[in-house]
Amino acid sequence: MEIKKPGDNNILLKRLLLSLGILIFIRMGTFLPVPGIDHGQLAFYIQRHTITKSLVSTFSGNDTFVIGLFTLNIFPYINASILIQLLVSLIPSLGKLQKEGTSKGKRSITRLTRLITLAWALIQSFSIAFYLKRALFDWDLVLAGEIIIWLTTGAMIVLWLSELITEYGLGNGASLLIYTNIVSSLPNFSKKLILENNESFGFIQWLLIGLLFFVTICGIVFLQEGVRIIPLISSRQLSQTSSVSSDLQKNNYIPLRFNQAGVMPIILTTAILVIPNYISSVGNIPILTLPLLVKSSKFIYWTSYFSLILIFSSFYSTIVLNPKDISEQLQKMAVSIPGIRPGIATTFYLKQVMKRVTFFGAVMLAIVATLPNLVEAILHISSFNGLGTTSLLILVGVILDLSREVRSILLSNIYDDMFN
Repeated sequence: MEIKKPGDNNILLKRLLLSLGILIFIRMGTFLPVPGIDHGQLAFYIQRHTITKSLVSTFSGNDTFVIGLFTLNIFPYINASILIQLLVSLIPSLGKLQKEGTSKGKRSITRLTRLITLAWALIQSFSIAFYLKRALFDWDLVLAGEIIIWLTTGAMIVLWLSELITEYGLGNGASLLIYTNIVSSLPNFSKKLILENNESFGFIQWLLIGLLFFVTICGIVFLQEGVRIIPLISSRQLSQTSSVSSDLQKNNYIPLRFNQAGVMPIILTTAILVIPNYISSVGNIPILTLPLLVKSSKFIYWTSYFSLILIFSSFYSTIVLNPKDISEQLQKMAVSIPGIRPGIATTFYLKQVMKRVTFFGAVMLAIVATLPNLVEAILHISSFNGLGTTSLLILVGVILDLSREVRSILLSNIYDDMFN
């Protein structure tokens, strides 16, 4: 009989402590100032320029900002991951590497993602360093070079630590870092929402806001967990008895999620609709009259927002899942869908099912994303956009992933105790 090592039952606690320790360390590094920057001059500049102040408030949650070692956080890696997903769908050689699923292919994709993360961190560090030229009196090229090195190094350290969380800790490192950033901004968001609307709001308005959050979170949970089950059956199961075959068939299926695209449609839609505002802030340009007119009309803006989410959600879902690839994989494994012939018929069937599932998920995502803006306009709530649907999707998604991982760890410990 195998002797159990002491502490085997504490694996969940060890992973939790490792993740918490790394998250706290990264959070402390965010407020560790980069040497050479006079943050007094930076604060003075931020207070005197409304555009910069608004940008700082968006990212930090208040009007203060520290250029810290981990200021870039995990965002270069997130941008690199999004770019890799697009490149995989556009470049056949990268798509082949990902489809093979071998360790060599995974290492190649991981290496490329890290290189793109480094390049993205350099670009963002370069932008911050040269933007500070207008805020710092003692700015020079040497200081700019030091800022670029500090920020880029910090971003790569954060990437390494996030991979440690993913491999040895509890949860996905990148998702947990984004989750931590959102949660850290919630106190300032709540304080600002209450202070700006406390006098004009009564019990009914606050009740409606609470109901909105409840409905939105329920919708997000439904989107994240909802799947369309497509049963599968193998050639071996066809030769077995009907009762055994039906039991095996229940455990073999393809789960098609309603929301395959995640938060990407909302991010792309917001990025497109916000472009006219950023360009118009530079100056009055006649060609921007039409986009600004679209922005000024709430109905047209909401319609555009809703429609673009539908378009991007459908487009991104076709990138994530390819019916032809799934059909080929099923045919190689001698597995088929009951009542559907392998090959072209399976591809057509999967394409039709995915089209319906994707459309339903896209409509649900568009409704959940548009509902807070609608309530904000009806109730005339200020500062309500500080916590958007994207943030709620990430918060709920990370919690659901964590609960699934904790459940699997607990079940594996139970099985180990039974058989050891």
